[in-house]
Amino acid sequence: MVRIANMVVKMIDISLKPEVHRRATASGHIILKPETIARLRRGQVEKGDPVQIATVAGISATKIVPQLMPLCHPVRVEGTEISVKIGDSSVKVTATVKAYDRTGVEMEALTAVTVALLNIWDVTKQYEKNAEGQYPSTLISEIKVERKVKTRNARPRRP
Repeated sequence: MVRIANMVVKMIDISLKPEVHRRATASGHIILKPETIARLRRGQVEKGDPVQIATVAGISATKIVPQLMPLCHPVRVEGTEISVKIGDSSVKVTATVKAYDRTGVEMEALTAVTVALLNIWDVTKQYEKNAEGQYPSTLISEIKVERKVKTRNARPRRP
């Protein structure tokens, strides 16, 4: 434990909680210039396919959440699905993370979305800069947990 200004920082004890099936879905958007959206649709992003890059980055991010957030428990992630949808003025990323464990996977889903969106920004930033090298219209927003599910029944078995 570490004491900071009369506050105790500690990891919550989950040892007595039962393992159950858990699923969380999070989403977020990145607003991009219309010209950048057109480049994405045409497959003309110099650094590579933003959809593939975001997908791999999001999946990878679910595996390192306790390293980024020291009070999060390591969770045995059993599956991560990333969906990337290119709209008219933005790209929406949705992540669904599944685990069978003692604690939820909301932070893993939120981290997957955030890292995926940051990677889209990274691979498109050269098209988003203005004459001064700034990003006046690029915006990551609306990152949220859309749904979490905890199923208390027995662990599903494969046929």
